[in-house]
Amino acid sequence: MTDLPTPRGKLSRARALCDLTWLRVGGPADWLFQPADVDDLSAFLRALPPDVPVFPIGVGSNLIVRDGGVRAVVVRLGRGFNQIRIEGAQLTAGAAALDAHVARKAAAEGLDLTFLRTIPGAIGGAVRMNAGCYGRYVADHFVSARAVTRAGEVITLTAADLNFRYRQTDLPAQCVIIEATFHAPQGDPAALEAAMADQLARRDASQPTRERSAGSTFRNPAGFSSTGKADDVHDLKAWKVIDDAGMRGARLGGAQMSEKHPNFLLNTGGATAAELETLGEEVRKKVYDSSGITLQWEIMRIGEPGADQ
Repeated sequence: MTDLPTPRGKLSRARALCDLTWLRVGGPADWLFQPADVDDLSAFLRALPPDVPVFPIGVGSNLIVRDGGVRAVVVRLGRGFNQIRIEGAQLTAGAAALDAHVARKAAAEGLDLTFLRTIPGAIGGAVRMNAGCYGRYVADHFVSARAVTRAGEVITLTAADLNFRYRQTDLPAQCVIIEATFHAPQGDPAALEAAMADQLARRDASQPTRERSAGSTFRNPAGFSSTGKADDVHDLKAWKVIDDAGMRGARLGGAQMSEKHPNFLLNTGGATAAELETLGEEVRKKVYDSSGITLQWEIMRIGEPGADQ
């Protein structure tokens, strides 16, 4: 096996990833690297042989790791990358800062990033996927991001570089976001807290928040998130076309499409990554047969199938 550079952070060989994802499935990474800080990450990637692939993960809230694991150095940012700074109407958050924490910190300072409160995951993934809900997206508030390239260079990315779209960006391959800066409208802290409490209540009423899931499984065919408004149209929402195809509550082994919200794929206990992904593909087939709509995965799926698949 290729010799890897020695970092100041933690480098683990054949590290299981199942406990680092919300769905709790998947095999090991060849290596898991948890850098101490930006300089450590940059130096490590610069010294890493160029034929060794790199894959960054956040808190694993939107990820299926396949049962055979990942043939790469998986980079997971930790405490050295979760700071939150506020200057005027701008907030800068490390890539490992949780979206919910960013929303709460901003609200306490009278800045409205409340849409982030109910989005699972961390800021790096939110930027990568242009996360959004209730009609607001990362792109609406994005100023810039800093990232480390596969060659170890620290770069600044603009909105033009990322080309934000619904649940997509043009983040360069194997590039690790380390922090992002957002602008936010001002608001009364108490009113912002109340708005977030309302969002949480609405989420808990409609989504299986106490189950083991990875959030929304498929992108909305409509091409936008739910607005949360009274005039929101559901005909081209993923949950609606899944429901219409008769796949609410569908099961395969330990995998299930939620009865409460049929666009949530659940590990009900003991599911394999293969069961989760296979059930998801069956949903896509049934929806296509029912409506002619081809659902696109929102959950990222990485790695190799298991030996018996």
